[in-house]
Amino acid sequence: MLQTFEVENVRCGGCAATITKALEEAGFTEVDVDLSCTPRKVSVNIADDTSLEIFKNILRKHGYPFVGEDLGFVDATGMKAKSFVSCAVGKFELKK
Repeated sequence: MLQTFEVENVRCGGCAATITKALEEAGFTEVDVDLSCTPRKVSVNIADDTSLEIFKNILRKHGYPFVGEDLGFVDATGMKAKSFVSCAVGKFELKK
């Protein structure tokens, strides 16, 4: 089922490219990152609760937690740092 989630730290096409690539490599389909709204939204086909946890972990691994996640200062700062790196990697991939 196609589901949409509000995600933190997504700023540009580089971020969207990183998210899309990571999710597609994990087998997710119908991936879409909406950059036209704030907060940014990621839509993806989620089959079950296990897929939802995998989806959430992939986003967090790259520094993009769900909006409203209860993160402490250290975790929130770490997520922002990860997202900067993920963004840069995504921008590099777009230029290939």
